[in-house]
Amino acid sequence: MKESMSARTRGITGNTLKMIAIVTMLIDHIGVAIIENGILKYQDNLLAWEIFGLSGGSMWNTADLVLRTIGRIAFPIFCFLLVEGFFHTRDIKKYGARLFLFALISEIPFDLALFGKWFYPGYQNVYVTLFIGLCVLYWYDKALGNPIRQTLVFLAGCGAAVILKCDYDIIGITMILLFYVFYKDKKRQTIFAGILAAFESLSCFGAAILAFIPIRMYSGARGKRNLKYFFYWFYPAHLVLLYILRLIIIK
Repeated sequence: MKESMSARTRGITGNTLKMIAIVTMLIDHIGVAIIENGILKYQDNLLAWEIFGLSGGSMWNTADLVLRTIGRIAFPIFCFLLVEGFFHTRDIKKYGARLFLFALISEIPFDLALFGKWFYPGYQNVYVTLFIGLCVLYWYDKALGNPIRQTLVFLAGCGAAVILKCDYDIIGITMILLFYVFYKDKKRQTIFAGILAAFESLSCFGAAILAFIPIRMYSGARGKRNLKYFFYWFYPAHLVLLYILRLIIIK
């Protein structure tokens, strides 16, 4: 039975959920790119901070922890939205192609912002994780009724995530699959994916479990405006801006 219009207008829209994800991701990346790889790494050279008495390492470590803790909210939401997209997209191949394209577009900005290098093979951006996750969902869904094939698909996805050294690697692929497996059972979805999210973010007090508050408030409606490409482009764009800001600060 289709949801009534009133049921779909309660709660928050997909656009709002995506906005929560990108804002918390931005906060997280400010911690990584500006504080960890900027202020703390080069604090002896930051004369401006010295003048204003803001060079204390403990203060910046605390600020970094706060930002990174807030940032833990983003990834479970991205996983949830990926699964929503898998079930509702009209063309899974185009969906996958977009993820792959933006994985390529984002890699240099990601490496510059987080590692200060044009190319850093030791860690790949979150679009790579989401692309692998989508591939796992596609072939896992194709193998319905064959648990051996499904297990092999899952293991292949985890293996690819580890080999490519992508963001969240095995935990990311597992979380995506949990959102898929318990798609129609929101209670179990919250329990199992929530436990995994809390475990992944133990160093930040398990804060990733807070992502399930807005996730459970999701109404199922996309939102009035089509902001799809804004969300796609925001990822590489904000990384470039953070890299430039760090250059300004450390110089």
